[in-house]
Amino acid sequence: MSDAIKHECGLAFIRLRKPFSYYQQQYGTVFYGLNKLYLLMEKQHNRGQDGAGVATVKLHTEPGVPFMHRIRSSQPQPIGDVFGKIRDEIAEIEKYQPEITKYPGLMKGHVRFLGELMMGHLRYATQGKNNVELCHPFVRYNTIPARNLSMAGNFNLVNVDELFNYVKVSPGETHKNSDLAAMLEVVAHFLNKEDEIRQNGLDVKAILQQAFGMFDGGYHVCGLIGSGDAFVIRDPHGIRPSYYYVNDDVIVAASERAAIRTTFNVGENEVMELMPGTALIVKENGDYSIEEIIPAKERRACSFERIYFSRGNDEKIYKERSALGYHLSETVLKAIDNDLRNTIFSFIPNTAEVAFYGLIKGLEDYLNRIKVERIMSWGKDFDEEKLNEMVNRRVRIDKIAIKDVKMRTFITEDSSRNEMVQHVYDITYGTVKPGTDTLVVIDDSIVRGTTLRESIIKMLDRLGPKRIIIMSSAPQIRYPDCYGIDMSKMGEFVAFQACIALLREQGKEYILQEAYGLCKELERTNTLNAQNVVKNIYKPFTPEEISAKIAQIITPVGINANVEVIYQNIESLHASCPNNLGDWYFTGNYPTPGGNRVVNKAFMNYMEGKNERGY
Repeated sequence: MSDAIKHECGLAFIRLRKPFSYYQQQYGTVFYGLNKLYLLMEKQHNRGQDGAGVATVKLHTEPGVPFMHRIRSSQPQPIGDVFGKIRDEIAEIEKYQPEITKYPGLMKGHVRFLGELMMGHLRYATQGKNNVELCHPFVRYNTIPARNLSMAGNFNLVNVDELFNYVKVSPGETHKNSDLAAMLEVVAHFLNKEDEIRQNGLDVKAILQQAFGMFDGGYHVCGLIGSGDAFVIRDPHGIRPSYYYVNDDVIVAASERAAIRTTFNVGENEVMELMPGTALIVKENGDYSIEEIIPAKERRACSFERIYFSRGNDEKIYKERSALGYHLSETVLKAIDNDLRNTIFSFIPNTAEVAFYGLIKGLEDYLNRIKVERIMSWGKDFDEEKLNEMVNRRVRIDKIAIKDVKMRTFITEDSSRNEMVQHVYDITYGTVKPGTDTLVVIDDSIVRGTTLRESIIKMLDRLGPKRIIIMSSAPQIRYPDCYGIDMSKMGEFVAFQACIALLREQGKEYILQEAYGLCKELERTNTLNAQNVVKNIYKPFTPEEISAKIAQIITPVGINANVEVIYQNIESLHASCPNNLGDWYFTGNYPTPGGNRVVNKAFMNYMEGKNERGY
């Protein structure tokens, strides 16, 4: 994506179902579980690079022996830092007891993070920046073993204040806006109540039903309990992705199917999707069950996972990204008047590459139809040269934009910094016929348009194309997200900027004031979640009108080429990703009431000049 937006967080869970001696004998190492946890996290490192953390629970420890441990890092390479520290602890033990790795029982007693229950987390910060205290997992300790709780997740909640108020907790400055801190307190509240009334084990399902019915948001959450129980749960709309795998040796869960498949070398059909509103509950004895916690609601799985966030080595995601590109082929053919002879196609590295392949497939299908029609129309009126010329026609493809090394600059003056920013991408010279060729470049999505304006279009224009067409495999991003993605400020969206510009040009700024007034009235009556008022701002304009204005906004001064922007439409998005219909950032149709409150608040912040999150 040319304008990077924060990825979703990543989650990894492993429950060993056999004694450590089994893994020593079967796999040659007592560290089988930790090794797999490391791989499971590394295979999802695309999901979080602001921080990482690991929590483990040891089963059947003696009273007074610590059994729940946690380690976190916000260093530049957090996964490596976390596991490096675990490795250093093991090396220190081995230094004094070189033979200890041959004795699994002793290793369990000496190595803090050698537990049967393991949870890993990869964090992208939506608040709190890179404060290690906000890295997951969070832990709530208690002198009663069953009341110890560690949790981590991929989620955002929009009702944090209400949750803290419910459990009568006043969080400190660090955690007052933390979704996980609020969730942890609520789950711990019901965990403690359950432990008070149960003498023969916890009813984890009852705890989850009481707690998670209170959360407004999208979530994929894991919890380790001091009793030896554990759970993984997904929100009732299925907004955040969740997958699991079970065999005789392990129970595994993660945010991405492909990560499990690669780590454990298993087939696609062996990795199951945790369905919306359900939980994978693992008991202290290693038994597990899939339980309905909250009745499933309309499935609104996040389409951005398919467009951009999840790694593309999952078969389904690869096909869907390819379909996103394929669906754009007809639109771009119309835009270039079917002139493939004078058009070059490329992509903005690297996550748009699969959509690019789909686009080319659509163009090739068109070209092949034309070839057949032309050849059939000739009858017998052709020779070898004419036939060769037709058969060998190709869609013109070149790697035009190349992501250069990460540019850093010590220069502070804005004008100088802008000059440096231009060189984030480099170009391939000699590929374009100056003044003749149209250059079509596909991107995953266009959020702010900053990199396009400050770098990419300037660089592409140096090649001398007649036209530059930027294609987005996603529709226009018009509304904030509040379920995990770091997109919460209205003023940053180039589609919103375009809409504001059109309103001003056409003397319709009163629409802004009317919308603001309605938001204030809803706020006064505590009904901000009743409707998405911001939809009214976009109503006067077609998507094409907004796209045209976006093209003007992202075109720098002094550009010779004519710049155009083409977006995916909602219908094609849904056709490409039929099981992931979550589209609120495009349509404003939020799956939970809290979404309306967030978008209205974000708009009010814009109108009042406040540069802060809408939740």
